[in-house]
Amino acid sequence: MRFSVYQVSRKGGRALNEDRVGYTYTREAVLLVLADGMGGHPEGEKAAEIAVRVFTQRFVDRAKPRLDDPRAFLEQTVLAANQAIVDYARSQSMRDNPRTTLVAAVVQAGALCALHSGDSRLYWVRQGHLVQRTRDHSYHDKPGLFRQLPPGVNRSVLFTCLGSDTPPLYDMLGPADLEQGDRLLLCSDGLWGVMTDDDVASGLHGVPLQDAVNTLANEAEHKGGRHGDNVSLLALEWDTADDFEPTQVVIRSEGLADRPFASSFGSLDEASLAAADAFDEDAIERTIAEINEAIRRTSLRKRDT
Repeated sequence: MRFSVYQVSRKGGRALNEDRVGYTYTREAVLLVLADGMGGHPEGEKAAEIAVRVFTQRFVDRAKPRLDDPRAFLEQTVLAANQAIVDYARSQSMRDNPRTTLVAAVVQAGALCALHSGDSRLYWVRQGHLVQRTRDHSYHDKPGLFRQLPPGVNRSVLFTCLGSDTPPLYDMLGPADLEQGDRLLLCSDGLWGVMTDDDVASGLHGVPLQDAVNTLANEAEHKGGRHGDNVSLLALEWDTADDFEPTQVVIRSEGLADRPFASSFGSLDEASLAAADAFDEDAIERTIAEINEAIRRTSLRKRDT
């Protein structure tokens, strides 16, 4: 297994970055996950953090070194992540649950499986052309389901997400075989909200992955302006050619142990990545402890039922 991966997350014009991004891999499988905490509800960043944490932790626990069934893993994990967010809200006696959209992808045995809930997207691009992208859970992006909507309905409103007391709706993609040089992009609406599908597809083509991701992020920030949304991208190039110029991270199967590697971050851009050691370690530990406690309660309840 050989691939290149690059990630970036920026605040845009917002005071707080509520996006969270992470990836995890073994020598036979890789997980990509992106969550966009929803405004209008409390602690959207916490919902996104819990969702990414649940996905990466469950992948680490189950990929030995591959998943038995990537589709089943994604379906079971999105429900577990939703429940962990609900449990966190109850533990904090919150009047309203934190909420987040999510997109996650597993590449294993050369095939892609992906799941999304809400309007965080996956773009699959081959030689600059869009092979497929996810369709948002909104009236606008799924018009065939809502032909009889009354006038005046806001077609951009989402009708599902993670964090509700009811299980989230989600769509699946794959398994579908990838070809050498295919590129996958997971992104929040801070990117696609100001760029067309063609813009995204062409932007992923013709330059090293790192350059493509940074250029797309720069363009989205510029177009979003002072009031632009958070912009987060997580991109993978599959089966990198031998003469491909290395990007930020190039992963090869040689020398990788069965134990997965995990990397995740939220409101970090290129400059702040270098200053990560200056973060408030106590605050980080408190956040991780809260998330782990929510996950633990979810697991205990499942064993009891």
